[in-house]
Order: sequence, then C-alpha cells, then structure tokens
Amino acid sequence: MTSAPIAVTVGEPAGVGPEIAVKAWQALAGSLEFFWIGDPRHLPQGSAWREITDPAETADVIGSALPVLRHEFAGSLTPGVANPAHAAAVVAVIKHAVDLARSGAVSAICTCPINKKALKDGAGFAFPGHTEFLAHLSDTGQVVMMLACETLKVVPATIHIPLADVPATLTSDLLESTIRVTANSLKQDFGLTNPQLAISGLNPHAGEGGAMGRQEAEIIAPVVQKLAAEGYALTGPHPADTMFHAAARTRYDAAIAMYHDQALIPIKTLDFDHGVNVTLGLPFIRTSPDHGTAFDIAGTGQANPSSLIEALRLAGTMAHTRRAG
Repeated sequence: MTSAPIAVTVGEPAGVGPEIAVKAWQALAGSLEFFWIGDPRHLPQGSAWREITDPAETADVIGSALPVLRHEFAGSLTPGVANPAHAAAVVAVIKHAVDLARSGAVSAICTCPINKKALKDGAGFAFPGHTEFLAHLSDTGQVVMMLACETLKVVPATIHIPLADVPATLTSDLLESTIRVTANSLKQDFGLTNPQLAISGLNPHAGEGGAMGRQEAEIIAPVVQKLAAEGYALTGPHPADTMFHAAARTRYDAAIAMYHDQALIPIKTLDFDHGVNVTLGLPFIRTSPDHGTAFDIAGTGQANPSSLIEALRLAGTMAHTRRAG
C-alpha cells in the first residue's frame, strides 16, 4: 500500500476511461489504494462505486467499491462521441489532481486518455497532450516522456511534433537535459544506482559516418561524450534498428530515441497491452495507460484495462521507491 492513495483522472468521458477504471478496481481492489475523479454518471451502469469527499477516505472504501471524488460535468454523454461541452471539466479534473499531488494528499496521478481536439474545441486547450500540460501546471521546465513495460523503457527526445520538425528541434541542450532527467528519475523513482542508457542515432545506420546525416557527429556523439566524462553510464549513438532486439535490450536500463515513433513502435510491438506512459521530471509521479480513448469500442464493455492496471501498479511502485529514497 502507498502512504497516500493514487488519483485516477477521468480523461475523455466518452472514451474507455470510465470503463477501464472500474475494471482496474475489480482487478486491484485490496492491493492498491486509488480513487477516481469524475462524474459517476459516466461510469458503466451497475458499477460498484462510492462517493468520497477526501482522498483520505479511500482506504475505507477501496475494498468494497471504487472510491469516487465527484466532479460533475455539463452536457450529455454518448459513448464514442466526444462532446466539447465536457472539455472544461476534463481540464479541471486534471488541475484538481495536480493540486492534490502537490499538496501531498495523493502519492501519484494516473491519467486516463484525453481527446485533444475536443479539449481544443471546447476549452481552447493549447497543449499537445497531457505531458506538456502537466509541465505547465507544475511550473516545471523540461519534462520527459518515458514508455515502460516489463521488457523495455524508452524515451523520445522530441515528442509530439511533425517528423519534418525533428532535425531542427533536436539540439544538444535538449538531448543533454533529456538524458539527465531520465537518469535522475531512474535513480529516484526506479531505484537504479547506476542506470545504463543507450542513445540512438537520428538517421539510418546512425548517420553512417556522415553519409546519411550529420546529427550523430555534430549533436548526439558530443553529448554522449560529455556526459560519459561526467560519470553517466551511456553508449551511442547506435543505429535505432539494432537497439531493440532481445539481446540488445539486456545491455541497458533505458533507451533514448530521437523522435516519437522511433521510441513508441518498438514498445508497442513488444507489449501493446501493458505499456505505460510515465512523465519524468515532474515534482510528482504521473503515469498513464499507453493508449488512446478508443472511441470505436467505448460503451461496449470490450475495453482492455491491462495498460491502466500496469500504470497504477507502476505508480504505486514509483511512489514507494521515491519515499524509500
């Protein structure tokens, strides 16, 4: 058990978030303390839930029902169809969870998927995703998105930007700070005393000596050399297409990739249902299932809660490790 419960935000209520929250409670009740923030009218009909007014009440409820910290939403709900009228409440729930985390009332936040278009249409949401919004709410400089499963931890240095913008965005400062944040979090939140990092190249064959690009020689290798001289355990730049087979993964604790799909394709191929999105560098712990709102199956009862279950478990483990440190 954690010293304080984990807050689970509703995310997009017309997606699978409410359904997987109930299924996660059914799987984890009694082994992990967490509560859901949202409108209980959005939970699947017949769900066992009980309203709480304070996170501290979670322990008394979690064994018999999903604890719910009520946040009422305006507008009607049709599963699978985003309603921009919900946008302001979706954003407010995230803000509430951050306030609880920063006050110490919760040990971590686990966020269910949001629909960025609905938030933009209904609330003028100006952020590419949860990661950037949480950094804004917590007044944090750079944050890092890690995707984690049992067999791989991987971090993209650039995140939610067009592929065409990656070369200009990938700077020495960005890569260096990404590596530092990742290494520090692996120590603080994962209990690794000397984390081993593998750094990918940007171009095919890691640039092949400049024949396929200069970023490896001009940006990536100098950063690797600088941090290695400071005592960081890291290697690279490696060709990305040789980094993720089974033998290669035994040689590092986390891989740093240069762009979104270079990082997400391998982890989703290895373990699509159990991947977890973790935001590193925040003053609190945040995890999320590594999937979207799944509008196509929302309201059908088919949603797989595995990724949310793993996200909750990892949040609990990270909170314990951070306290112990």
